[in-house]
Amino acid sequence: MISTIIPTLNEAATISDTLAALQPMRKRGHQVILVDGGSQDSTFSIAKPLVDLALCSSAGRATQMNAGAGVAHGDLLWFLHADTHIPVDTELLLEPLLRDCTKEWGRFDIRLSGNELSLRIIERMMNWRSRLSGIATGDQGIFIYRDTFERIGGFSDMPLMEDIDISRRLKRASGMPLCLSHKLTTSSRRWEKHGVLPTIVLMWRLRLAYWLGASPTDLARQYR
Repeated sequence: MISTIIPTLNEAATISDTLAALQPMRKRGHQVILVDGGSQDSTFSIAKPLVDLALCSSAGRATQMNAGAGVAHGDLLWFLHADTHIPVDTELLLEPLLRDCTKEWGRFDIRLSGNELSLRIIERMMNWRSRLSGIATGDQGIFIYRDTFERIGGFSDMPLMEDIDISRRLKRASGMPLCLSHKLTTSSRRWEKHGVLPTIVLMWRLRLAYWLGASPTDLARQYR
């Protein structure tokens, strides 16, 4: 079984589309879990009929994803952001991994949802960088065998960079990820709202600060 875990916070505008693409997966016997971090909109009520389990937890993606993993029944844990849309039947690419795969974790390539040429360049750079570095971002739909996830202690309790942190620990524990070229579409709303160049500068500045030892709590404030 694959258990898909989706953390949410005020995602009423996007969550139904995200979950609709996962309904064939549920019909084939896989599990979809939503963990809400205290939404003030109708996210939870919209999502509840479309998932196998709907939980509430403290806000924070790491906290929410750990909570979902704690009740998951699947052999493979698949972590999706609420604003990441998947092509129907994407999970069929993951099912063979339950039978035969030498990799213990992996991620997909991504496509940004906007139509600007600059976004095409950015998404290619993100996918290329991830393949070279072995570092995955949450937008890329990270999947991990349950045994491996439990062995490394899950996501670290941190308000930002939890995806970078777990990628680094997974690389040390089990090697490079399986990089699937199949694309998930993630929202480009931040890029469009704040501008492409300012967003690039912000993300790289935060990553550099993190690599140099800055507190994730301080970085989270700057990110928001």
